[in-house]
Amino acid sequence: MPSFCGSLQLRFFLVSLQGSPTLENKTPTNINRYKTIKMTDQVKIKSALISVYAKEGIAEIAHKLISSGIQIFSTGGTYDFLIKNGIPATSVESVTAYPAILGGRVKTLHPKIFGGILWRRELLTDINDVEKYEIPSIDLIIADLYPFEKTASSTDIEQEILEKIDIGGISLIRAAAKNFTHVVVIPSADFYFELKQILGDNNGITNISLRRHLATCAFNISSHYDTAIFNYFNRNEKIHAFKQSILEWYPLRYGENPHQSGMFYGDLKQVFQQLNGKELSYNNLVDVDAAINLMNEFPDPTVAIIKHTNPCGVASRSTLKEAYVDALACDPVSAFGGIIIANRPVLKEAANELNKLFFEIVIAEEYENDALELLKSKKNRIILRRNSMRFPEWQFKTILNGVLAQEKDLHSEQAIDFQHVTTNKPIPSEIEELIFANKIVKHLKSNTITLVKNRQLIGCGMGQTSRVDALRQAIVKARAFGFDTEGAIMASDAFFPFADCVEIAHEAGISVVLQPGGSIRDSDSVKFCNEHQMSMVFTGIRHFKH
Repeated sequence: MPSFCGSLQLRFFLVSLQGSPTLENKTPTNINRYKTIKMTDQVKIKSALISVYAKEGIAEIAHKLISSGIQIFSTGGTYDFLIKNGIPATSVESVTAYPAILGGRVKTLHPKIFGGILWRRELLTDINDVEKYEIPSIDLIIADLYPFEKTASSTDIEQEILEKIDIGGISLIRAAAKNFTHVVVIPSADFYFELKQILGDNNGITNISLRRHLATCAFNISSHYDTAIFNYFNRNEKIHAFKQSILEWYPLRYGENPHQSGMFYGDLKQVFQQLNGKELSYNNLVDVDAAINLMNEFPDPTVAIIKHTNPCGVASRSTLKEAYVDALACDPVSAFGGIIIANRPVLKEAANELNKLFFEIVIAEEYENDALELLKSKKNRIILRRNSMRFPEWQFKTILNGVLAQEKDLHSEQAIDFQHVTTNKPIPSEIEELIFANKIVKHLKSNTITLVKNRQLIGCGMGQTSRVDALRQAIVKARAFGFDTEGAIMASDAFFPFADCVEIAHEAGISVVLQPGGSIRDSDSVKFCNEHQMSMVFTGIRHFKH
């Protein structure tokens, strides 16, 4: 039989303070329905219920509970595990007089269990109920949840996924968290350390602040779990509700500026391993994201240099060293203090060139040992080894009093997508250049224009309020760093509302143009190109980026 010492001792305490309420007055009138006794905010744990999926670490915890004189109730596989390890426990079935049913789907869902968690120790009516129905008091819940997210990500068999939707565990956690005034909740193995401190340093005594903190953590876990389940079911239903939840977090030194606080929510270890350097900042992470998204576009050996999320140098070559040298040549001024990303392992010869420049971060899939040691010569230089992973296909942005959500711009046009709208048609080598230029223009801030030659970015204008200004900026920058724009390829992120851009391009010697098309005055630009032997293609896809 379970011990009822918790409720009986409280009953004795009540009698000594209030007189002798008996079972006959267990149904009070409305006036004294919520009559209470004075309680201290400090509670000593006398009984615990353990129900966990993951057994690692639970034997040590259970031994500490027993050595502290705390009675243990347990269920199913957890009960068997404890008994096998020589730890005395009382089965939930012996308390409820009901076995686990439905293949273990129902074990703890019983009034004697949830009453023992939820009863309010200071409320006379609750005290009478637990006495009348012989409900054992439960002061501590140790539970975790079935691994729903892990299962959903590792199989497409829906029945296996559905069986990992926890019912009993999450109910125990929520009940204990709701009644934190009296009950301690340990909602996952991540909190075993705190429990060891409670049992050791505090002799099993907790205060209201700690219990509220653990309750908050419990609701954090349960709400995350429910969000994951909803999002799984909503893949096809498409119920419009913004539900995202990330438990992992990463403190940042500050936000975009030193006077702003900042935090990253997510698991950066999935994305990369940091091999050297200082802590990543808010701006670093924004740039790393831009760099990785850009580099995902290029299959050939490519290096890109990013500054304030904009690529200021990109080149594809047969070796990484050549790609870096030509990427740097595009704009060596902007490259200072930037971020470098490569899609091939960094060898010593490439590292020798990289090491000549001051840059904040280098990102690559791998580094030759000698190259890594050379790059580590600057202690604050951040070196990231990129992992292979699939990123979410939706992105979010907080604005006003809500959130904007959209699919990521993952469309990359190929030759088959091009509509040839001029008499002159680009030759195959120019088609390849157009594809290269369009990949870059997609990742620059609008309004933007890119100029490309021989798979090398030679000039770009970005973030301009007019497309004409963006083009002029691209031409000026290209010439400033020694590039001849004669014969260059031009790409635009959006259509030309007038013929002025192709007129300026022609003056600069640009003969091949790519744009989405869609202006009511497209014919003006097409006419000018035909009159001046220029070739132009429409993609039908706009690539605004704000």
